[in-house]
Amino acid sequence: MATAVQPKTPVDTNAAGPMLRFQNNLPKLPVPALSATMQKYLQSVRPLLNDEDYQQTTKWAKEFESGLGSQLQERLVARANDPSIVNWLEDWWLDQAYMGYRDPVPVYVSYFFYYKNDKLRKLPAQRAAAITTAALEFKQQVVSQSLEPEYAKGEPMCMDSYKYMFNNSRIPKKPSDYEATFDPSKHHHIIAVRKNKYYVIDTFHQGKQLSTSELQQQFERVIAQAGDNKGPAIGALTADNRDTWTEARDLLLAAHPNNENALNKIETSSFVVCLDDAAPTFRDEAVRQCWHGDGRNRFFDKPLQFLVFDNGKAGFLGEHSCMDGTATCRLNEYVCEGLRNETIDHGDAQIRSDIPAPTQLEFHLNDGVQKAIAKSEANFDSLIAKNDMSVLAFQGYGKNLIKKFKASPDGYTQMVIQLAYYKMFGTSRPTYESAQTRKYQRGRTETARTVTEESVAFVQTMEDPVASNEAKIAAFRNAIKRQGAYMADCVNGHGADRHLFGLKNCLQPGEEAAFFKDPAYAYSQHWYISSSQLSSENFDGYGWGPVVSDGFGCAYMIKGNALQFNIAALKDFKVDGQAFPNAVHQFKQALEDAANDMRDLLETELAAPAKL
Repeated sequence: MATAVQPKTPVDTNAAGPMLRFQNNLPKLPVPALSATMQKYLQSVRPLLNDEDYQQTTKWAKEFESGLGSQLQERLVARANDPSIVNWLEDWWLDQAYMGYRDPVPVYVSYFFYYKNDKLRKLPAQRAAAITTAALEFKQQVVSQSLEPEYAKGEPMCMDSYKYMFNNSRIPKKPSDYEATFDPSKHHHIIAVRKNKYYVIDTFHQGKQLSTSELQQQFERVIAQAGDNKGPAIGALTADNRDTWTEARDLLLAAHPNNENALNKIETSSFVVCLDDAAPTFRDEAVRQCWHGDGRNRFFDKPLQFLVFDNGKAGFLGEHSCMDGTATCRLNEYVCEGLRNETIDHGDAQIRSDIPAPTQLEFHLNDGVQKAIAKSEANFDSLIAKNDMSVLAFQGYGKNLIKKFKASPDGYTQMVIQLAYYKMFGTSRPTYESAQTRKYQRGRTETARTVTEESVAFVQTMEDPVASNEAKIAAFRNAIKRQGAYMADCVNGHGADRHLFGLKNCLQPGEEAAFFKDPAYAYSQHWYISSSQLSSENFDGYGWGPVVSDGFGCAYMIKGNALQFNIAALKDFKVDGQAFPNAVHQFKQALEDAANDMRDLLETELAAPAKL
């Protein structure tokens, strides 16, 4: 993660450690010029609308820009310039995108990584112990602030969200949840979950951290103590609607005074290790287990849950509210790389004989809580039964060949997705790609709108049976150039969506803008494809759920010699009233066809290999 070139961002000599040495000197998230955002917005909706609707949208946009919009812009700029506000977007976004959002965390909010197999560690307790040791090593670097910052194009990125990584929990509350952070120097324990039962494992004994061998013994003890019978599914409560969980949590706390202590132990823990009794054998089965499991052997409010299955397979589940995937990807990369390259310090092989056994947390339940649990279990099972997920692990080529095509790997893959969608539906619809704005203080994400006039021209040309290869390639080049330019604007804080979100939040009671009520405004943010890239050679899966009922969640990884797409959608998938049975598998096939078609096209540009 280190950079060889000295960043332009000044170092804060008063910083407590290397991790935050640039933090206070990072630039603040800018407020784009209103005229630039309106132009960008109108360009983004042009390929989505017919001429008549576009004329109406343009009229409302112009009225907004010259009228109320300019007043809202003044208010937003004033907020951004307020010295007491670090990031003008931060609080609004956290509340409206996450904490105030009431749908369940699993499927709708959380995301997962599915690890490749560890050939040295095939026993669940063995693998759980190694992952725990590696994660604790990373935690020590975060807590001591010795972790090196991340960089993008030589400049440091915001590291503030790392404070939410360990010893943290989301807490349900009406009308909006909140995040609770606990002192890592006072809370050294982790939580292991087995058969729905929660066990406290203190990672220190007599001032010394448990070695990997000692942790393995503790996980073996948990598995033995838990036995074959499942406990009450407290974890299912955390899988429900947030208001439902808020009410159930109050019931749980009122049922017995010890329940508060038990919950507190889970919420204050460094992280959770879920020892599942499932043993997924193939990729699609494994990603489903990582995505949600059985909904019971979890605590979905925790930002870090490491998942270990009975056959030694493993993964990770992240709660998304306060941290985006780039931070947890780095943590998981550290864990997987360190174990694979044997750079993790596993401590003494000799196990101390006086280490106390893990302690099971006892929850005292009354009829009200038991009914709430049963209801949450039923709600979870119903939700999961409606969702489908599959992985396309495309081995035909990856980043190495795409670079030979002189194309951005990310832009190229976005066009694979666009072409696949067009193959399946015969049209292009609004598509979200996540862009990170972590070059700014407490920056998180911006929306890169993938569908452009150029992308539409590309997919139409690709599917035109009489179009020449030259025409197709020219259309492709135009599309990825436009995608790259929009992404660059987003990374630099000059996308359209977050700015418009900020302006809308500046409306005062009684104020209305026809622009925000335009059906095109809502439609252009209805993400028929929600996509994002996080790439790792150590993961065999990465994904999340769809964000709308008629859309796909499409997480993708661009590996050296492979492309991987994780596709999620409802089983009862309908768009504009038309049903698409097995939509996930149809789209998976369309992605494979699109990836093959684009390779075949662009290989015509490559020089023919010299004959021997």
